[in-house]
Amino acid sequence: MKTRFFIPILLLILVSCQEKTVFQRNQGFIFNTSYHISYTCKKDLHSEIRQELESFDASLSMFNPESTISRINDSGTEVIDLSGDPWVVHLLHEAREISRITQGAFDITVAPLVDAWGFGTAQRKSLSNVNIDSLMQFVGYKYLQLEGSKLSKADARVKLDASAIAKGYACDIIALSLEQAGVKDYLVEIGGEIRMAGQNPKGRLWKVGIDKALDDSLALERELQAALALTNKGLATSGNYRNYYTHQGQKLAHTIDPRSGKPIQQNILSATVVASNALTADAYATAFMVMGLEKASALVDSLPELEAYFIYSDSEGQLQSWISTGLQSALTTF
Repeated sequence: MKTRFFIPILLLILVSCQEKTVFQRNQGFIFNTSYHISYTCKKDLHSEIRQELESFDASLSMFNPESTISRINDSGTEVIDLSGDPWVVHLLHEAREISRITQGAFDITVAPLVDAWGFGTAQRKSLSNVNIDSLMQFVGYKYLQLEGSKLSKADARVKLDASAIAKGYACDIIALSLEQAGVKDYLVEIGGEIRMAGQNPKGRLWKVGIDKALDDSLALERELQAALALTNKGLATSGNYRNYYTHQGQKLAHTIDPRSGKPIQQNILSATVVASNALTADAYATAFMVMGLEKASALVDSLPELEAYFIYSDSEGQLQSWISTGLQSALTTF
């Protein structure tokens, strides 16, 4: 396989981006979602950024039948050499470690369940035909054997779903490209996941809003619950208050518990995670939705590299919030 790394920016651009200049603002659509990127550089780097995003899509998109992820999903139990795609290799190693730490609350092999419940790439089926027990026979990160860049599946039916980690990882890839170009101030947002560094156009910390957990599947209403002033961090939010559908009067959330095979029924409605990079924040935000408030907050407190803000429903159905100690100083006005 040809290596899909794109050498982001030429040295002449590096020189032009080392000086403090006006902010460039790029936006577009990729991975079935939107992106917005702001950064300081005399040159508009959107064409280079776009090429990097398209290379990433060719690596990790489940909707691209030629992507590395699709090739893995279509494979049998033979050993696959992924040395030509370092992005996928890194993602798989990180995903495995987070799966271990969260005891399977995050699991990249959840694809068959996501499809079965109607949130994946496959056409939604009648839920009466969903046999969760049969699907669970080949869902679990331990069904992947990963040694360096060599991957094999214990069962050919094991399928990967990178959607809970890929957008965050893409933010990190673009951030690295900008840094290699000499950009010091930037904010990369892809599908709501964020990676930031330096200062905003006003010379201050970047201000990031956290939406209220409004019951609005069409995203027609948006109100801020809180705002954080941050820099040099990755941030991701996972929530079920928008991406769901109703079946026989019951709301089915898009977040699937890989351990039970069913849509989650937890008290956390929104999980915002802050970490050193967006890949990590993205994966843990999903895991915390699965774990619920008690276990998620305990894990946050045990991992110094993570901070979190949870919106949850208490025993009386009232919305409450929980914020980790290290994140409280980042709270700011809207």
